[in-house]
Amino acid sequence: MSETLSKYLPEHAVKPVFELIVANQVHLKIVNERVTRHGDYRKGLSGKHEITVNANLNKFKFLITLVHEISHLVAFEKFGRNIKPHGQEWKYSFQRLMVPFIRPEIFPNHLLPLLARHFKNPTASSDTDATLSLALKQFDEQNDKNYVFEIPYGSIFRMHNGKRYKKGALRTKRYECTELSSGRTYLFNPNAEVELLPS
Repeated sequence: MSETLSKYLPEHAVKPVFELIVANQVHLKIVNERVTRHGDYRKGLSGKHEITVNANLNKFKFLITLVHEISHLVAFEKFGRNIKPHGQEWKYSFQRLMVPFIRPEIFPNHLLPLLARHFKNPTASSDTDATLSLALKQFDEQNDKNYVFEIPYGSIFRMHNGKRYKKGALRTKRYECTELSSGRTYLFNPNAEVELLPS
């Protein structure tokens, strides 16, 4: 297991993550990319704690995602199954499990203050923290994707499902974008990854 983990995690995170997996009896599966999520946790019918994490994540996103999912398990075990999935109990568990990893042997120095700020009040997805998300994106393999907030107003983009949209105005925290074939308006997270099309 340690050997497999070393392909996906920063070097100095492998041993403590392996210990977390063993201590919490996690059955970890590394799976092909799923567009809607980076990872998930469920308690299987057999009572096994099953966690999946996408194989395509960079080492830092993989670490954050895996600890995020283990935090669900820890929060449910400690506080019971009736808690909100991303409520205070989960935030507390995520902070407690993640803080030991926020150090320069594991993360590049310029990410440390962004991580420290994020983990004061962690959100359901690190993708909703635009600054951290953008900083983590630089470690991804090169691709032709952009974030919605990066592309110009009025530009046309395509989503993973092939649908094309026109970017509109920012409304509170999300962008209003019009789907070209139906004319319907949808709200997009600023950090949604899209393919910019020539206009």
